[in-house]
Amino acid sequence: MFSKSFSKSRFNPASGFADFWNEIRRPQPYRLPILALSILPVAGMFYWGMNSTVYGEPERPKVTYITTLDPARTDAEIAAENLANQEVRDLRAAEEARIAEAKRNMYKALGAAAGMDVEEIERKAEAERAAEAAAAASPTPAPSPASESAAQ
Repeated sequence: MFSKSFSKSRFNPASGFADFWNEIRRPQPYRLPILALSILPVAGMFYWGMNSTVYGEPERPKVTYITTLDPARTDAEIAAENLANQEVRDLRAAEEARIAEAKRNMYKALGAAAGMDVEEIERKAEAERAAEAAAAASPTPAPSPASESAAQ
């Protein structure tokens, strides 16, 4: 029933193809250029569509957790490992302090060779380092709600 009603409807493409074939077969001097110009926009759209690249969503990574510490460690083992790590940390800090002192000594020698007052520069630098250490040691208090409302 559907095919019968569709074949008699005005949306049947068979009559359109037959009409097109009759027009193309008729001898006209401009039929091939007109056909080429008619195909050109559609071919351009196809060319543009074929060259565009669309990437899909990347695959979600599969996470593998690697544990480097034994989950069955005792508290004594954890404490011993923490002590060993702290010793390494202290050695690194001592080495950094030694390198910083060596740099200061080199700059002192350079400043003395250039005719600068290295003792005055050293006193200023010590005062700055002491101020930075004091600022880092004293935590800044959080503003109280009363002072915030008074400021507004």
